[in-house]
Amino acid sequence: MLGLLVASLALALSFFALLDGWYLVRVPCAVLRARLLQPRVRDLLAEQRYAGRVLPSDLDLLLHMNNARYLREADVARAAHLTRCGVLGALRELGAHAVLAASCARYRRSLRLLEPFEVRTRLLGWDDRAFYLEARFVSLRDGFLCALLRSRQHVLGTSPERVVQHLCKRRVEPPELPEDLQHWIAYNEASSQLLRAESGLGDVIKDQ
Repeated sequence: MLGLLVASLALALSFFALLDGWYLVRVPCAVLRARLLQPRVRDLLAEQRYAGRVLPSDLDLLLHMNNARYLREADVARAAHLTRCGVLGALRELGAHAVLAASCARYRRSLRLLEPFEVRTRLLGWDDRAFYLEARFVSLRDGFLCALLRSRQHVLGTSPERVVQHLCKRRVEPPELPEDLQHWIAYNEASSQLLRAESGLGDVIKDQ
C-alpha cells in the first residue's frame, strides 16, 4: 500500500513538473462543464462569461498577473465558449478542428493578487478560413476593462461557413467585422506574405 501511494505521488509530481499540468486539467474540465452542466447558447454572437481569480501562481515579479496568464485564461474561456455555442461539436461532427493561428493583446490595467475577474468572450465573425474571437478581462471589483485579446481560429478540414451552416441548418451571412479587426487581419496577411517571400516559398505553403 505504501509503495502504491509513493508511486502515485511520484506520478502526480512528474505530471505537474514535466507537463503543463494545470492547463491539461483545466481545459477538459471547462469543456465538460460547458457541455454537461451549462445550458446551450443558441446565439453564435452572444457574449459568454467565465469567472476567474488571480492566484499566487499567476503572479510575476511585480506581483500582478503576468501577461502569459491572460492568454491561458482566454484559452480556457474560449474552449468553454465554443463548446456552449456548439462550434466544437460541429467541428467534430464534420471531421475538422480549429487551431489558434494568431492573437494580439492590449493590457490596460494590472490584475492584482486575489482580484476576481471575468473573461467575457464573444465571436466577432468569420471569413473563408477562420473564426475571429474577442476576450475581455473585466475586474469584478469595479468593472474596469483590464485587458482585451483578439484571436484568429484557423479551421482545418472544412470551412467556417460550413460549420455555421451545420449548426444553424441554413446558410448564414457573416457579420461585418469591426474596422480595427480588419486592419489586424490585413497586417497578418501582409506578415504572412513577407515571411513566405523571405523563405523563398512564394504561395507554395500557406500559413495555418
